Amino acid sequence: MRKRPSRALVPALAASALFLAAGCSADPGQSSAAARTPDAGTSATTTANSDQPLAVAAAPAATSTAVARPGTAGGKARKTSLKVKSYDSHTRRAVISMVAKGTSSPSPTGTPTPAGTATPGRTAVGDVIASAPAPGARDGLLAKVTKVIGETADGTEVQTAPTTLDTLLGDDDAKGTVPVDPASFDVERLLPDVKVSWAKTGDIHSGPEGTKVPLGSLRVDVATKVATAEGAPASADASVSGFVQVKPEVDFSYGGGASTASTASNGSTASGPAAAYLGVSGDWTSQWALKGRAGATAKPVRLPFAKLHADPVLQVGPIPVVVNLDLTCYFEISGDGHVTVDVEQDLKGDFKAGGTFGTAAGWTPVNESHMDSSPVRTSVTTAGSVKAALGAQATVGLYGAVGVTADLAPYLRGEAAGTVTATTPVGSGAKPDIAASGSWALYGGLDLSGTLQIQLAIFGTPVIQHAIPLGTLHREWKLADGTT
Repeated sequence: MRKRPSRALVPALAASALFLAAGCSADPGQSSAAARTPDAGTSATTTANSDQPLAVAAAPAATSTAVARPGTAGGKARKTSLKVKSYDSHTRRAVISMVAKGTSSPSPTGTPTPAGTATPGRTAVGDVIASAPAPGARDGLLAKVTKVIGETADGTEVQTAPTTLDTLLGDDDAKGTVPVDPASFDVERLLPDVKVSWAKTGDIHSGPEGTKVPLGSLRVDVATKVATAEGAPASADASVSGFVQVKPEVDFSYGGGASTASTASNGSTASGPAAAYLGVSGDWTSQWALKGRAGATAKPVRLPFAKLHADPVLQVGPIPVVVNLDLTCYFEISGDGHVTVDVEQDLKGDFKAGGTFGTAAGWTPVNESHMDSSPVRTSVTTAGSVKAALGAQATVGLYGAVGVTADLAPYLRGEAAGTVTATTPVGSGAKPDIAASGSWALYGGLDLSGTLQIQLAIFGTPVIQHAIPLGTLHREWKLADGTT
């Protein structure tokens, strides 16, 4: 069962946030933004130091909202006591409140907050708000205030419009890799025999008793029967079983300074960052087996068995950057349906997939994987071929906008070839003389592919005109072979 209501999902590489600036105005048209009084809950000491790179780390449980007021003196992003009380994604209207001291922010499910009262928030046209997941904004919120509508019992209602990260980060630099808490994933099991395990610091473990999972790792076990090839004997029943174990991390970087590094074709100064990167990486372990004669076809048939989702929040200086990470675990089988196999493989290594931006080359793909494998058992009989993959597709994005999709598919491939001849001697009751010869081989391999999406423009970079393929990283190695 999922821990949260269903949502559109991957299912990616993964996982950015920015919010609130303060000011007071009953009518935003009556005074300039620069002249407004800063939010009383905002401390000037939280303003980012432009001479030092911003630290990137996992956000604390009580994540603060951040606000910036671009184009004004002292308008850099800073922490604030303002909170997103509610958000309507259809109208893009938000209610902003100021949380009194000792009051926690509302949960994304709308659960009442602890004792304390919220007073109307003070915000103004032009404010850029970055917030962790909030009621109505489960993927976090990154938005610009375009109109102050008025006060309500819950706070100040404002009209917002989409914006980009560079309006918060400006000329700052930030770079970091943050592990994703394995306990934070919501899990949707798509097959009956799927078990999920994880372990985290503090000797906290979840999953079947006896399952050993390294700290920070998430493991998904599955065992299921698959369709048997037509005409196969009963002894050739087909099944797949095994596990995928991953220790996911989100890679994020931003390099300000495009405004001083490049000039647009019309002679105006270009905006946006000079560099950016978003991706997902981690350690990978899998052990899985394919047995029997699967009813395979030339076109691969994919069978998803689990979908997982998490919204890790990165603390980038004063700014909460919400990363959306989806993983879909699957089996994929193809072949001619003639081969009977009994194979098992252990695989360990790491992977990295994402998109990197530079002012000269624009967005370019990054895909790396280093894997070592060992066969546990190998057996291939009958002439024919089969290929089976146990993989995971990851999508990673910012504030609900998917930016990178990566598909890591370690596989087993078996093939056998040979001839059978029978000669019957003349005479009644004579037995035929049968001879068989042939060869077989078993291969391990992996494919890493994916795409960069147009939504990566959320960094403030030029819009990608169409999806950019990551390209396919392909490796294959022989596990075993033999002759008969």
